[in-house]
Amino acid sequence: MQRKAVRRGSRILPGIAVLTALAAGALGLTGCTGGSSGGGTSDSKAGGNPAVPAQPGKYRSLPAPCKAGVDSKKLKAMLPAGDSLTPEQRDQLYAGVADASYDGDRHVGCRWTAQSPEETRLLSVGFERVVSYDRATASDDDKAKQVYVRLLTDAHLPFPGPATSTSPNPGTPATPTAPNNPAAPSASATPPAGAPTPGATPSAPVELGSRVLDGLGSDAFIEDKLSPAGATAAQARTVRIVFRTSNVIVKVEYSVQPALPGTVPSSTETQDRARQLAQALVERFNE
Repeated sequence: MQRKAVRRGSRILPGIAVLTALAAGALGLTGCTGGSSGGGTSDSKAGGNPAVPAQPGKYRSLPAPCKAGVDSKKLKAMLPAGDSLTPEQRDQLYAGVADASYDGDRHVGCRWTAQSPEETRLLSVGFERVVSYDRATASDDDKAKQVYVRLLTDAHLPFPGPATSTSPNPGTPATPTAPNNPAAPSASATPPAGAPTPGATPSAPVELGSRVLDGLGSDAFIEDKLSPAGATAAQARTVRIVFRTSNVIVKVEYSVQPALPGTVPSSTETQDRARQLAQALVERFNE
């Protein structure tokens, strides 16, 4: 009996060894397959194309703000000098005063002031060159666009977009039309002789208001603010134009402050002069 058991055990042991060897071989093949697959994946990642950084902006420096696009003819029209000024004082007035700047290639500005018994006029221009510190994600122009949009938002002006349709929404009920009333006077009826025309205010000054501008640099808007009227305080009008050209933001601010109450500076004239200066600055940057 013992001999038979030993013989059976000797027959089983070789079979177990064979099965163990086959299992180990299968595990080895699986490990090799997984390793080759993982190596292929890492090779494909390493061979990917890196992000190409954007080119620097168009402008690498800024012009002198007290001279750029501001000729003597424009300055004299915007800042009339008093008759009491000497030639030296006139030259000093139109030379302007440069703003303090710690980096003349990034931010510069200039200011002018003209005073007379009738009014005080203030003018300032400022240039800001915007630089992206990570051009792999945003170019200099993209960063300048973000600065412009922030200024536009601060001015509470809508960002220009696609025109919206004026047709009513399908879910909006239509406004009912009033029935014809033969007893009611016609809106187009001619008023009696000598009666004032309704809504006619020929003496009211034209207010152009704040708005987005077209044809001035890459993007532009204008602000027109009139100070509140008072019994003893004169109303001052301040017009500010902001425009972007490539990676530079330009600001022009023009203010007219009358000395006597009741005098309102013209919106049309103030805006026209500020726009002429802004257009001259656009041409200066395009040279």
